[in-house]
Amino acid sequence: MKQKSLIDDLHDIQEEEEKNYLPQNKMVRAAKTMRVSDAKVYGVSTFYTMFSVYPRGKHIIRVCRNLSCHLSGAEEIVEKLKEILNVDFGETTEDGEFTLEESSCLGMCSVSPAMTIDDEPFGNLAPENISKILKKIKEDSKK
Repeated sequence: MKQKSLIDDLHDIQEEEEKNYLPQNKMVRAAKTMRVSDAKVYGVSTFYTMFSVYPRGKHIIRVCRNLSCHLSGAEEIVEKLKEILNVDFGETTEDGEFTLEESSCLGMCSVSPAMTIDDEPFGNLAPENISKILKKIKEDSKK
């Protein structure tokens, strides 16, 4: 049987958390379990953008800001998201539903501008579609 990696352990911890982050006490426990230093766990937790050491919303929205997406209108998508959600990058909506983050690349250049919500990709975005996408995510999460 393959031994679980630190990254796998951190993913599991974060998925269990209601606030979608890695609490300090659980990072310390992971360090002991994996027999690594607290500093190593913190370093991994803060290096990879899929992890957060701060509480976040139920759904994580990542908007691609690379050149391809930028040239395809990503800034209009960003502005629409900020307007609808009433948050900036790194902030969470008042209802705790969404956290807005930026990404340097989502690997979706052929369908730019692009974003992901949790692990679901959305490409060929247009500002007028953002409200509908967010509404569907909210409805699906209530099921």
